[in-house]
Amino acid sequence: MDSSKEERSNFSRVTRIFGISEAEITEPGLLSTEIMEQVSAEVERLAELKASRMKELVMKRRAELEEVCRMAHIEPDISTAAEKSNALIDSGLVDPSELLANIEAQIVKAKEEAMSRKEIMDRIDRWLFACEEENWLEDYNQDDNRYSAGRGAHINLKRAERARVTVTKIPAIVDNLIHKTLAWEEERKMLFLYDGARLVSILEDYKVSRRQKEEDKKKSRNQKKLQDLLLTEKEAMYGSKPSPRKSTSFRKPNGYRSNGNGSVPPTPRRNSVGSGTPELLTPRSYSGRQNGYFKEMRRMSTTPLNFVSIPKEDTMSYSTRSPQVPMNLVLDLFDLDMEFGAGTGSSCYKLDELTLTKSSRNLVNMEGVVHC
Repeated sequence: MDSSKEERSNFSRVTRIFGISEAEITEPGLLSTEIMEQVSAEVERLAELKASRMKELVMKRRAELEEVCRMAHIEPDISTAAEKSNALIDSGLVDPSELLANIEAQIVKAKEEAMSRKEIMDRIDRWLFACEEENWLEDYNQDDNRYSAGRGAHINLKRAERARVTVTKIPAIVDNLIHKTLAWEEERKMLFLYDGARLVSILEDYKVSRRQKEEDKKKSRNQKKLQDLLLTEKEAMYGSKPSPRKSTSFRKPNGYRSNGNGSVPPTPRRNSVGSGTPELLTPRSYSGRQNGYFKEMRRMSTTPLNFVSIPKEDTMSYSTRSPQVPMNLVLDLFDLDMEFGAGTGSSCYKLDELTLTKSSRNLVNMEGVVHC
């Protein structure tokens, strides 16, 4: 009882008389009333101390039993619960030593059952780990920044690859676990309880919920595909919606590029040599747009038109060193002159230092030089 030496020495002379006869007691006053009262009080004190120490020991062993059951996910015996044991010890209805022995037996039984459940518990831990990886993978797939170049991104990417492999094994893990649990129950003639519930029932409910979850995901994917298909058909019928930047951008007139100093007509496409009737040399009618084109050209151009007649030889000499001529402009002006011109003479016209003639249709060579 962890009593001190001084406490034990006070009653050592009294304890010596136990087991000897009355004739052998020679010390006077050893069995006096005062001594007997002191001994009685000490016995009561030691009895209370023993009950308190036994209560502490019972609670300690009960905590050990609960820990063993918690690790094995089994329910401890409620007959030795902490509150009930305290009440029994305080009331004196049960001997603390007997209660302690009962708890010790329950600890041994719980350890034996935990050993028999070890293989199934390892498979349960594997299944729970796979479920945790599945939940993490779902959160990872919903992260829009999972492919960013931030710190730890490659680590999460590798973990996601391992998690996908683990998740694919979940159905097989669950089926194997159910088979092992049923075999254990058949052998032990008792149900395999996991935290108070039958493990087989837990696994069956998980399979149903997982199947329902997969169906919901499939419906969501099919609905998204249908929406994308409807959007594609709508764009094919009415055209895609323009972006705000394109809709507010400035449209330049067709055939012109601004260079900061006015409008410059674009260089026409060249036709391959040997073609029968090049597109740029084919007669075309500009009756519907000739006036608008001519006015637009006059409005966009900063240099006025100059229709000055020059000698033919000067025209020939100048045209040989002139730059490439925009063919569509040459043909437009030529057709305009043929429709509204006065005569078929051989006079030449000068347009922005470009020379052309009315008398010949063979105006332009492959380099874009005008011959009059």
